[in-house]
Amino acid sequence: MNEAIAMITVAGPPSSGKTSVIIHALRNSALKERKSGVIKFDCLTSVDEQRYNKYGILARTGIAGNLCPDHYFISNLEECFQWGTDEHLDLLILESAGLCNRCAPHLQGLFSVCVLDSLSGIDTPLKTGPMLKMAEIVVVTKCDLVSQAEREVFRFRIGQVNPRATVYMINGITGEGADPLAKGFLNAARIGSAKNLRLRFPMPSAVCSYCLGETRAGKDFRVGLRREIYLF
Repeated sequence: MNEAIAMITVAGPPSSGKTSVIIHALRNSALKERKSGVIKFDCLTSVDEQRYNKYGILARTGIAGNLCPDHYFISNLEECFQWGTDEHLDLLILESAGLCNRCAPHLQGLFSVCVLDSLSGIDTPLKTGPMLKMAEIVVVTKCDLVSQAEREVFRFRIGQVNPRATVYMINGITGEGADPLAKGFLNAARIGSAKNLRLRFPMPSAVCSYCLGETRAGKDFRVGLRREIYLF
C-alpha cells in the first residue's frame, strides 16, 4: 500500500534559481524532521542532482531528450510517486525544466511554486504563462541586484498575472527569505496515490512534421497542427 506524500511542483524559467531556492527551503529548520527528495526534470543534461546530494538531499534526474520536458514530466508522474513511496519520503519536490514560458506543470490539489528571476526584466511576468498564473506561491530571486523601484514594479507585474499568489523574495545565495516557503512546504497536502491527478492547465500542443523529425523548412513540408502568422 502506498504511503501518503506531500508532492510539490516547482516551475520557472531556466537559471531563475529554482534549485537554489529548493535547497534553502529543504535545509530550513522547519523541515529538519521531514524526509525529503527531489526529482529534477531537464532537457539535455543536469548537474543539479549532485548539488542536492552535496547537501544531503536525496535526488534523481529525468532527462527528456528530444521530447517536451513537461510532457515527459506528466507522463512519468506515477513513477515519480512510486519512487517517493519506495524511499519513504514525507515530501517530494518535482522541479520542472522550465523550457518555455508556456510550460504548465502544476497539478490540481498539490502545492505549487513558480520561481522568477528579477534580472530577467520587469515585464517578464507578463510574458509568463500558466506556470506563473496557476501557482500558489511565487518566489522572486536576485532581488538584491535590482533597485527597490524595479522590485516593486516586478511585484506589481506578478499581481497583474496572478493576483491570488503569495510572493516571497528569496536570496538564492544566502537563503534569506526562505523561512515562509519552508513553512508552506511543511503544510502542503499529502496524497496517497498519483493515479487521479489532473493538470491545472493543458500542456502546449503540437503534432506536426517537425515533431516527427522533419528538418526542411517551407510550405511543402508543413503538415499537422500549425498556426499561420499574419503580418498585414
